[in-house]
Amino acid sequence: MSDDSRPSPTTPRAEARTAVVIPAAGRGVRLGPGAPKALRALNGTPMLIHAVRAMAASRAVSLVVVVAPPDGAAEVKSLLDAHALPERTDFLIVPGGAERQDSVKLGLDALPPDYDIVLVHDAARPLVPVDTVDAVIEAVRDGAPAVVPALPLADTVKEVEPASAAGDPEPVVATPERARLRAVQTPQGFDRATLVRAHETVTGHVTDDAGMVEQLGLTVVVVPGHEEAFKVTRPLDLVLAEAVLARRRLNDGF
Repeated sequence: MSDDSRPSPTTPRAEARTAVVIPAAGRGVRLGPGAPKALRALNGTPMLIHAVRAMAASRAVSLVVVVAPPDGAAEVKSLLDAHALPERTDFLIVPGGAERQDSVKLGLDALPPDYDIVLVHDAARPLVPVDTVDAVIEAVRDGAPAVVPALPLADTVKEVEPASAAGDPEPVVATPERARLRAVQTPQGFDRATLVRAHETVTGHVTDDAGMVEQLGLTVVVVPGHEEAFKVTRPLDLVLAEAVLARRRLNDGF
Protein backbone atom coordinates (compact mmCIF):
# COMPACT_ATOMS: atom_id res chain seq x y z
CA MET A 1 0.00 0.00 0.00
CA SER A 2 1.26 3.48 -0.78
CA ASP A 3 1.66 6.20 1.81
CA ASP A 4 -1.33 7.99 0.25
CA SER A 5 -3.63 6.30 2.76
CA ARG A 6 -1.75 7.75 5.74
CA PRO A 7 -2.84 11.07 7.26
CA SER A 8 -0.73 13.90 5.88
CA PRO A 9 1.42 15.83 8.35
CA THR A 10 -0.90 18.82 8.02
CA THR A 11 -4.06 16.80 8.68
CA PRO A 12 -5.08 16.62 12.36
CA ARG A 13 -5.30 13.01 13.50
CA ALA A 14 -8.74 13.77 14.96
CA GLU A 15 -10.05 14.17 11.41
CA ALA A 16 -8.95 10.69 10.36
CA ARG A 17 -11.86 8.61 9.05
CA THR A 18 -12.74 5.32 10.74
CA ALA A 19 -13.91 2.06 9.19
CA VAL A 20 -14.78 -1.24 10.87
CA VAL A 21 -14.06 -4.72 9.52
CA ILE A 22 -16.30 -7.47 10.94
CA PRO A 23 -15.12 -10.98 10.00
CA ALA A 24 -18.28 -13.09 10.01
CA ALA A 25 -17.27 -16.08 7.91
CA GLY A 26 -16.79 -18.60 10.74
CA ARG A 27 -19.06 -21.54 11.49
CA GLY A 28 -19.09 -21.27 15.29
CA VAL A 29 -18.85 -25.01 16.01
CA ARG A 30 -19.03 -24.50 19.79
CA LEU A 31 -22.62 -23.33 19.42
CA GLY A 32 -23.47 -26.60 17.71
CA PRO A 33 -24.78 -27.44 14.23
CA GLY A 34 -26.88 -25.04 12.22
CA ALA A 35 -26.37 -21.57 10.81
CA PRO A 36 -23.01 -19.82 11.10
CA LYS A 37 -22.58 -18.28 14.55
CA ALA A 38 -22.91 -14.71 13.31
CA LEU A 39 -26.32 -15.49 11.82
CA ARG A 40 -27.76 -17.07 14.98
CA ALA A 41 -30.75 -15.17 16.33
CA LEU A 42 -30.48 -13.11 19.49
CA ASN A 43 -33.85 -11.76 20.63
CA GLY A 44 -35.14 -12.54 17.13
CA THR A 45 -32.36 -10.62 15.35
CA PRO A 46 -29.13 -12.19 14.00
CA MET A 47 -26.08 -11.54 16.16
CA LEU A 48 -24.36 -10.02 13.16
CA ILE A 49 -26.98 -7.28 12.94
CA HIS A 50 -26.54 -6.50 16.63
CA ALA A 51 -22.75 -6.30 16.11
CA VAL A 52 -23.08 -4.05 13.05
CA ARG A 53 -25.45 -1.73 14.93
CA ALA A 54 -23.05 -1.61 17.89
CA MET A 55 -20.24 -0.40 15.64
CA ALA A 56 -22.41 1.98 13.62
CA ALA A 57 -23.68 3.53 16.87
CA SER A 58 -20.40 5.43 17.05
CA ARG A 59 -20.63 8.70 15.14
CA ALA A 60 -16.92 8.34 14.37
CA VAL A 61 -17.57 5.21 12.27
CA SER A 62 -18.55 5.97 8.69
CA LEU A 63 -18.04 2.55 7.04
CA VAL A 64 -18.66 -1.02 8.19
CA VAL A 65 -17.24 -3.85 6.07
CA VAL A 66 -18.85 -7.23 6.78
CA VAL A 67 -16.76 -10.20 5.65
CA ALA A 68 -19.30 -12.91 4.87
CA PRO A 69 -18.95 -16.68 4.50
CA PRO A 70 -17.38 -17.37 1.06
CA ASP A 71 -20.68 -18.66 -0.30
CA GLY A 72 -22.93 -16.42 1.78
CA ALA A 73 -22.28 -12.84 0.67
CA ALA A 74 -25.70 -12.54 -0.99
CA GLU A 75 -27.44 -13.84 2.13
CA VAL A 76 -25.60 -11.38 4.36
CA LYS A 77 -26.42 -8.50 2.00
CA SER A 78 -30.10 -9.43 2.13
CA LEU A 79 -29.86 -9.60 5.91
CA LEU A 80 -28.42 -6.10 6.20
CA ASP A 81 -30.97 -4.75 3.72
CA ALA A 82 -33.79 -6.21 5.82
CA HIS A 83 -32.82 -4.47 9.07
CA ALA A 84 -32.79 -0.82 10.05
CA LEU A 85 -29.24 0.53 10.16
CA PRO A 86 -27.97 4.11 10.68
CA GLU A 87 -28.22 6.08 7.45
CA ARG A 88 -25.03 8.04 8.17
CA THR A 89 -22.98 4.82 7.93
CA ASP A 90 -22.01 3.06 4.70
CA PHE A 91 -21.97 -0.74 4.54
CA LEU A 92 -19.99 -3.10 2.33
CA ILE A 93 -20.15 -6.90 2.12
CA VAL A 94 -17.22 -8.97 0.81
CA PRO A 95 -16.69 -12.76 0.70
CA GLY A 96 -14.32 -14.11 3.34
CA GLY A 97 -11.55 -16.67 3.41
CA ALA A 98 -10.84 -20.01 5.04
CA GLU A 99 -9.35 -18.53 8.23
CA ARG A 100 -10.16 -15.45 10.26
CA GLN A 101 -6.83 -13.85 9.33
CA ASP A 102 -7.69 -14.33 5.64
CA SER A 103 -11.09 -12.72 6.15
CA VAL A 104 -9.68 -9.67 7.91
CA LYS A 105 -7.15 -9.23 5.11
CA LEU A 106 -9.92 -9.39 2.50
CA GLY A 107 -11.87 -6.79 4.46
CA LEU A 108 -8.81 -4.54 4.61
CA ASP A 109 -8.24 -4.93 0.88
CA ALA A 110 -11.81 -3.73 0.25
CA LEU A 111 -11.42 -0.45 2.16
CA PRO A 112 -11.38 2.78 0.15
CA PRO A 113 -8.10 4.71 0.48
CA ASP A 114 -9.50 7.58 2.56
CA TYR A 115 -9.80 5.61 5.82
CA ASP A 116 -6.88 5.95 8.22
CA ILE A 117 -8.24 4.16 11.30
CA VAL A 118 -9.51 0.59 11.15
CA LEU A 119 -11.36 -1.32 13.83
CA VAL A 120 -11.63 -5.11 13.72
CA HIS A 121 -14.62 -6.50 15.58
CA ASP A 122 -15.88 -10.00 16.33
CA ALA A 123 -19.38 -10.60 14.99
CA ALA A 124 -19.86 -12.82 18.05
CA ARG A 125 -19.59 -9.79 20.36
CA PRO A 126 -23.01 -8.27 19.63
CA LEU A 127 -23.50 -6.07 22.70
CA VAL A 128 -20.45 -3.78 22.86
CA PRO A 129 -21.44 -0.38 24.30
CA VAL A 130 -20.73 2.62 22.10
CA ASP A 131 -18.52 4.19 24.78
CA THR A 132 -16.09 1.29 24.36
CA VAL A 133 -16.00 1.77 20.59
CA ASP A 134 -15.36 5.48 21.01
CA ALA A 135 -12.59 4.89 23.57
CA VAL A 136 -10.71 2.63 21.16
CA ILE A 137 -11.00 5.16 18.31
CA GLU A 138 -9.88 8.01 20.54
CA ALA A 139 -6.75 6.12 21.63
CA VAL A 140 -5.76 5.52 17.99
CA ARG A 141 -6.41 9.18 17.21
CA ASP A 142 -4.10 10.06 20.09
CA GLY A 143 -1.27 8.19 18.34
CA ALA A 144 -1.38 4.55 19.44
CA PRO A 145 -0.66 2.17 16.53
CA ALA A 146 -2.88 -0.53 18.07
CA VAL A 147 -5.49 -0.47 20.83
CA VAL A 148 -7.44 -3.24 22.57
CA PRO A 149 -10.27 -2.99 25.10
CA ALA A 150 -9.72 -5.35 28.00
CA LEU A 151 -10.91 -6.29 31.48
CA PRO A 152 -9.01 -7.43 34.56
CA LEU A 153 -9.40 -11.12 35.33
CA ALA A 154 -11.69 -12.18 38.16
CA ASP A 155 -10.27 -15.71 38.38
CA THR A 156 -6.81 -16.90 39.28
CA VAL A 157 -5.09 -18.28 36.18
CA LYS A 158 -2.86 -21.36 36.10
CA GLU A 159 -0.39 -22.28 33.39
CA VAL A 160 -0.43 -26.05 32.89
CA GLU A 161 1.40 -28.72 30.95
CA PRO A 162 -1.20 -30.05 28.48
CA ALA A 163 -2.25 -33.64 29.11
CA SER A 164 -0.84 -36.27 26.79
CA ALA A 165 -4.21 -38.03 26.67
CA ALA A 166 -7.74 -36.68 26.92
CA GLY A 167 -9.03 -36.73 30.47
CA ASP A 168 -5.63 -37.05 32.15
CA PRO A 169 -4.80 -34.61 34.97
CA GLU A 170 -2.70 -31.63 33.87
CA PRO A 171 0.17 -30.52 36.13
CA VAL A 172 0.38 -26.81 37.00
CA VAL A 173 3.69 -25.26 35.98
CA ALA A 174 3.09 -21.62 36.98
CA THR A 175 0.62 -19.14 38.44
CA PRO A 176 0.88 -15.82 36.56
CA GLU A 177 0.40 -12.62 38.54
CA ARG A 178 -3.26 -11.85 37.99
CA ALA A 179 -2.84 -8.07 38.37
CA ARG A 180 -0.75 -8.03 35.17
CA LEU A 181 -3.25 -10.02 33.09
CA ARG A 182 -6.19 -8.78 31.04
CA ALA A 183 -8.98 -10.49 29.09
CA VAL A 184 -8.95 -8.85 25.66
CA GLN A 185 -12.11 -7.93 23.77
CA THR A 186 -13.00 -6.22 20.50
CA PRO A 187 -13.25 -3.89 18.66
CA GLN A 188 -9.50 -3.63 18.36
CA GLY A 189 -8.34 -0.40 16.76
CA PHE A 190 -5.38 0.28 14.48
CA ASP A 191 -3.58 2.81 12.42
CA ARG A 192 -4.46 1.45 8.99
CA ALA A 193 -0.92 1.38 7.62
CA THR A 194 0.24 -0.56 10.68
CA LEU A 195 -2.49 -3.19 10.37
CA VAL A 196 -1.89 -3.61 6.64
CA ARG A 197 1.83 -4.10 7.26
CA ALA A 198 1.09 -6.69 9.93
CA HIS A 199 -1.12 -8.69 7.57
CA GLU A 200 1.49 -8.47 4.82
CA THR A 201 4.43 -9.61 6.95
CA VAL A 202 3.25 -11.74 9.89
CA THR A 203 2.67 -15.42 9.16
CA GLY A 204 1.65 -18.38 11.26
CA HIS A 205 -1.23 -18.86 13.68
CA VAL A 206 -2.43 -15.76 15.53
CA THR A 207 -5.41 -15.34 17.83
CA ASP A 208 -6.02 -11.64 17.25
CA ASP A 209 -4.87 -8.76 15.09
CA ALA A 210 -3.19 -6.96 17.98
CA GLY A 211 -0.93 -9.97 18.40
CA MET A 212 0.21 -9.51 14.82
CA VAL A 213 1.13 -5.90 15.56
CA GLU A 214 3.06 -7.06 18.63
CA GLN A 215 5.12 -9.28 16.33
CA LEU A 216 6.13 -6.14 14.43
CA GLY A 217 7.71 -4.90 17.65
CA LEU A 218 5.17 -2.10 18.10
CA THR A 219 3.35 -1.19 21.30
CA VAL A 220 -0.26 -2.25 21.78
CA VAL A 221 -2.12 -0.25 24.43
CA VAL A 222 -5.16 -1.21 26.51
CA VAL A 223 -8.29 0.82 27.20
CA PRO A 224 -11.04 -0.27 29.61
CA GLY A 225 -13.34 -2.91 28.17
CA HIS A 226 -16.90 -3.63 29.26
CA GLU A 227 -18.54 -6.66 30.82
CA GLU A 228 -21.28 -6.61 28.15
CA ALA A 229 -18.71 -6.96 25.36
CA PHE A 230 -18.41 -10.70 26.00
CA LYS A 231 -18.09 -13.19 23.16
CA VAL A 232 -21.03 -15.49 22.43
CA THR A 233 -19.45 -18.90 21.86
CA ARG A 234 -21.54 -21.32 23.97
CA PRO A 235 -25.29 -21.85 24.39
CA LEU A 236 -25.05 -20.36 27.90
CA ASP A 237 -23.66 -17.14 26.39
CA LEU A 238 -26.85 -16.79 24.35
CA VAL A 239 -28.88 -16.93 27.56
CA LEU A 240 -26.72 -14.20 29.11
CA ALA A 241 -26.96 -12.05 25.97
CA GLU A 242 -30.76 -12.32 25.98
CA ALA A 243 -30.75 -11.21 29.62
CA VAL A 244 -28.60 -8.17 28.79
CA LEU A 245 -30.96 -7.20 25.96
CA ALA A 246 -33.98 -7.62 28.25
CA ARG A 247 -32.37 -5.32 30.82
CA ARG A 248 -31.58 -2.74 28.14
CA ARG A 249 -35.18 -2.80 26.90
CA LEU A 250 -36.41 -2.29 30.48
CA ASN A 251 -33.99 0.58 31.11
CA ASP A 252 -34.73 2.23 27.75
CA GLY A 253 -38.47 1.93 28.21
CA PHE A 254 -39.24 -0.20 25.14
